[in-house]
Amino acid sequence: MYLDTHVVVWLYAGAIDLIPADVRATLEENDLFISPIVLIELQYLKETDRLTDEAHVIRERLVREIGLVVREVAFTDVVQEALLQKWTRDPFDRIIVAQAAVEDLPLLTKDRSILTHYAEALWTGNRKRSRGGKSRA
Repeated sequence: MYLDTHVVVWLYAGAIDLIPADVRATLEENDLFISPIVLIELQYLKETDRLTDEAHVIRERLVREIGLVVREVAFTDVVQEALLQKWTRDPFDRIIVAQAAVEDLPLLTKDRSILTHYAEALWTGNRKRSRGGKSRA
């Protein structure tokens, strides 16, 4: 299961109260992936003073603590899929959704626009089990 950037930030910050209980259960039940573009977005947030830590610090801690995996997919495949994501002008959202779509995996996000436009996006009330990922229980 892929994670959107805000979910990664909340997990890193320990802001578990921002994540509904059924979504926390989904996190516990699935392998957790991010697109490499999430690291760029995290670094951008640091450079614009919206985060205090560097992307690599966030990644290293979440890899260690929750087994987060930065998933590598052929960039040309991701770009081809991103070209189809015409519903957003946000390059980060476009690539995050495209990478999840290339692998036909769910994306955990609270972003209403992504929830509306990506059939495999989920938040509270529509839990799914990640295909291709093993149980984390």
